[in-house]
Amino acid sequence: MDAGALGQFLPLILIFGIMYMLLIRPQQKKMKEHKAMVEALRRGDQVITQGGLIGKVAKVKDDGEIEVEIADGVKVRVVKGTIAQVLNKTEPAA
Repeated sequence: MDAGALGQFLPLILIFGIMYMLLIRPQQKKMKEHKAMVEALRRGDQVITQGGLIGKVAKVKDDGEIEVEIADGVKVRVVKGTIAQVLNKTEPAA
């Protein structure tokens, strides 16, 4: 490959490198943090779903679901991945 061809591809390589640093890496980091947050859910945590429901985790199931109590005696099954935020964490039992 001669210097002219390399000079033509260098801007493309630089653009890809900049896009990776500004877009792809932060998104991967955000996804990793969200996965850790979802995996750390436990009974009693107050959560917000992506649909905007606020409730307290009543039961954590193994099949990717949790049971969230949104009012007294009203429980809904929610897919773990749709939890947007954890408001209050409960302390683990001693």
